[in-house]
Amino acid sequence: MALSFCIRFEIKKQVVLIYYLWVWWITSICVKARNVSLMAGERLVSNSSLCSTQGRYCLSFGGTLNREYTHLVIVSNASFDRGAVIWLHARNQPVDTKSAVLSLNKSGVLKIEFQYSKEIIIYSSPQPIDNTVATMLDTGNFVLEQLHPNGTKSLLWQSFDYPFNALVPKMKLGVNRKTGHNWSLVSCLTFSLITLGEFSLEWEPKEGELNIKRLGKVYWKSGKLGNNGLFENVPANVQQNYQYVIISNKDEDSFSFEIKYEDRNYKMSPEWWLSYKGKLMGSEGELANADICYGYNSDRGCQKWDIPTCRKPGEVFQKKIGQPDLDNAVLQDSKSVDYNDCKARCWRNCGCNGFQEYYGNGTGCIFYSWNSTQNVDWESLNYFYLLEKPAKLPLGKRRWIWISAAIATALLIICSLILWIAIKKHKYGLKGT
Repeated sequence: MALSFCIRFEIKKQVVLIYYLWVWWITSICVKARNVSLMAGERLVSNSSLCSTQGRYCLSFGGTLNREYTHLVIVSNASFDRGAVIWLHARNQPVDTKSAVLSLNKSGVLKIEFQYSKEIIIYSSPQPIDNTVATMLDTGNFVLEQLHPNGTKSLLWQSFDYPFNALVPKMKLGVNRKTGHNWSLVSCLTFSLITLGEFSLEWEPKEGELNIKRLGKVYWKSGKLGNNGLFENVPANVQQNYQYVIISNKDEDSFSFEIKYEDRNYKMSPEWWLSYKGKLMGSEGELANADICYGYNSDRGCQKWDIPTCRKPGEVFQKKIGQPDLDNAVLQDSKSVDYNDCKARCWRNCGCNGFQEYYGNGTGCIFYSWNSTQNVDWESLNYFYLLEKPAKLPLGKRRWIWISAAIATALLIICSLILWIAIKKHKYGLKGT
């Protein structure tokens, strides 16, 4: 393959030799990484991994559906969600799968190297640092440390400082007061695109609450932490097994959680996940759902804001199966917009009655408008979202409700009148004696 390339472009044989020498050099000096740590001078190639002592988490290259490109990722090996990516480096910078190498040099520089492009520096000190080691911990944290002659270690860099869309026990949300560095989760753009999404999970130290924001606007709040150790707006049964740790001092304002009771026979997946729709999921179930927040409702932690005058409380988008009439569709084929953009734009457009994603990766929009007389092909396996009005009772049931209410009111008045007459008679009877 390389030879045909050289012939086609008339490259000299010396260049071909240099190319093969480069490939040999990359493959031969890549020391097979130890099970847990990467020592100075070692490399981790794309088909190898570093796994924590108990094997709960592994560091390797992966995290993308495109086989040509990859990312440095940490995956969870818990049986509940085996192989799930809990951390990913530089989500907007994929690297070549075949030539990707993670290296730690003798100067303490941790970087990703790959062919045809510049290297990606993960950590580099202003001054060279010797005797360093990069380790995959059982907490899910990948750390770079300097080893000192007295046996102590200094932390240089850690993956916990750069969260992806998952929060694991002991990982923090909040702010480091020493450095000004913020810790927050950011969702993916769609179910299949790992690029930056629109939702974030943040810790608000002044209010002592977790917030889910969309493009900086607060959609959901956890509410205060009660004396029972539970957040007001999170289902109690979902958070019973969590112990929350809140720190507020001159060094940091942070939130993290730990697992109270962990059954060794059942390796649950303890992570929290922020989905591209703004749902926060844990191993016990749904902790929060910003997707149900429309601005008019305050249930389950939703926040209120102004809504379009044409929209009424109770209106929601419901997921349907079928294919609406395309003659009444407006297409927006931009790959930079996602489900949340489609939903927000349809909500603001008074003539929009439904929408769906245009591309298979969840981007682009198709907006629908129709009246009740138009047909929808319900036999299609296509998914779309239909704006539904608040449920109304049938006319007959509503009539009976009004009749029942009128009868109840009349009976109440009659009973009150009879009681009043009885009291009056009893009062006059006493006077006559």
